[in-house]
Amino acid sequence: MSAERVADPATIGRVRLTVGQAVVRFLGAQWSERDGHRQRLFAGCLGIFGHGNVAGLGQALLQDELSGEGPDRLPYVLARNEQAMVHTAVAYARQKDRLQTWACTASVGPGSTNMLTGAALATVNRLPVLLLPSGTFATRAAGTVLQELEVPYAADVTVNDAFRPLSRFFDRVTRPDQLPSALLGAMRVLTDPVETGAVTIALPQDVQAEAFDWPVELFAPRVWRVGRPLPEVAGIEEAAALISAARRPIVVAGGGVHYSGAEQALRAFCEATGIPVGESQAGKGSLPHEHPQAMGAVGSTGTTAANALAREADLVIGIGTRFSDFTTASRTAFQDPAVRFVNINVARFDAGKHAGLPIVADAREALAALTAALEGYRVDLDYRERQATLWREWDARVEAAYNPPAEVTGALADGVLTQGTVLGCVNELSDPEDVVVCAAGSMPGDLHKLWRVRDRKAYHVEYGYSCMGYEIPGGIGVRLADPGRDVFVMVGDGSYLMMPTELVTAVQERVKVIVVLVQNHGFHSIGSLSESLGSQRFGTGYRFRNETTGRLDGDRLPVDLAANARSLGATVIEVRDRKALEQAIKDAKAAPADGGPVVIHVETDPAVHAPDSESWWDVPVSQVSELDTTRRAYEEYTAHKAAQRPLVAPPGSTEP
Repeated sequence: MSAERVADPATIGRVRLTVGQAVVRFLGAQWSERDGHRQRLFAGCLGIFGHGNVAGLGQALLQDELSGEGPDRLPYVLARNEQAMVHTAVAYARQKDRLQTWACTASVGPGSTNMLTGAALATVNRLPVLLLPSGTFATRAAGTVLQELEVPYAADVTVNDAFRPLSRFFDRVTRPDQLPSALLGAMRVLTDPVETGAVTIALPQDVQAEAFDWPVELFAPRVWRVGRPLPEVAGIEEAAALISAARRPIVVAGGGVHYSGAEQALRAFCEATGIPVGESQAGKGSLPHEHPQAMGAVGSTGTTAANALAREADLVIGIGTRFSDFTTASRTAFQDPAVRFVNINVARFDAGKHAGLPIVADAREALAALTAALEGYRVDLDYRERQATLWREWDARVEAAYNPPAEVTGALADGVLTQGTVLGCVNELSDPEDVVVCAAGSMPGDLHKLWRVRDRKAYHVEYGYSCMGYEIPGGIGVRLADPGRDVFVMVGDGSYLMMPTELVTAVQERVKVIVVLVQNHGFHSIGSLSESLGSQRFGTGYRFRNETTGRLDGDRLPVDLAANARSLGATVIEVRDRKALEQAIKDAKAAPADGGPVVIHVETDPAVHAPDSESWWDVPVSQVSELDTTRRAYEEYTAHKAAQRPLVAPPGSTEP
């Protein structure tokens, strides 16, 4: 039935639509706004249809596409994997500073539960995405249906209940008249910098197709303003007093710096005070490379410069960071017995960590206020000189990783490069505004330490959930969000094999992403971790089962990932030396903007590591073992554990 206004006086001001049609029309009318800049909240809808949503949301999206509005209001993109489409939406939202996102729809049962990993990733990273999983019949008229979960003790439980702990907002619409409150509640959370994450509205398949007379006001354009909470004056004054009394303060910049657009405010703060900056994965690029106060990554995958200053710091100023275990090196990074914390965060939950002084406010506004309150304050000259010395030493190590000496390159097998060389070539030959995307394996740690960021949006590593398979769909999301930038997806063979299928989506949509596929025949990162924990890289190599030993320690598997990528429609360039890699990067950048994905296949040696961060990450080691390697690893583990601290010192320096 077509949508129309009805003439009955009791229904004037109403329009008859199915629930699916109402959802689509509503989403197309939502806008976000910050600092006077307005944009559509939803760039479109990603989906895979099956029984459950094909005749509900699928029909509604088709009808909307064929309407006078055309496909521009809520364009539909067909994905190949439900988890992957959530990754694409999340990456898009991150690149848009959480001011825009996508909706994702999937069919009953496995189609919907495939989105669970994506939901967890979105919520962990505090990134907005709207999930619209289908469900079994709300009326139960058809009895037990295909893919229905039957729970003997609760007839209303479905597989979609699994989304509850992974979502920042969850609702199940079992009657059409429940939809308006569900949609408005979802928009509230999606546009709230504190509460945002995965938002789930479960839509049973019969409800999606059910018609209802809706108030026309529901579909009027609605603007959701994203505000900038101001800091309390008393908090700024107390923070300024703590900073003024500190001799070795350090800033830990997190993703909140980017989401607030506070990079210039941070730069002004550091230039005025001389306070150095260490960056989390999400905060990398808060200061550009070569800024005098930029010490690079901090924590388990940090630079020796940032980590040395963190160990000595008497005051840590966290800005937009949630202080994950990698950032704090599992609470061993900050070793001064009297260290204090000032935590600037829009979320009170994060601002209160480590018993710090909480400044609950927008990062940009808080930094501006703090800079003004600290007028005339500057760290000592010897502290600034120490920053410069530590950074020069680290930068020399980065250069050596990018351009390894002959004793390293001479020991490599024919056609094999080091991972540092690969990262260096991409970094040096990409444009400053190009974006590097990564998520899992050894490369996120190497990128965190080694990548020289030259633009605020040029570094995109998902490390809150570190989800294997994120890279290619994430790269698509970044490119869709920012089509003027080339996107370099750095992915190892292990992570590539988790989710190569979205190359087909990139081909379909003519999305140019440059995928640098690093083949090292196994799980590089976990192999190294396994070795350090005394587990001898067990189960981390891609090997045949040895007929003699019965173990997976035979010859390497003859897997041709270049052929795989080519079969999915990508343009593939295979390289076997540095010169060929450099030319491949140039050729990929010169490829047409609408030419689809380009895959550069390169083999690396997993035994050549990036420079050590001189830091630690807490992964428990077996307390007893018959293996000498494990016993030695446990001795090292207990030594590191001795340096772990609770970080609960009082936030202030004055008596109450």
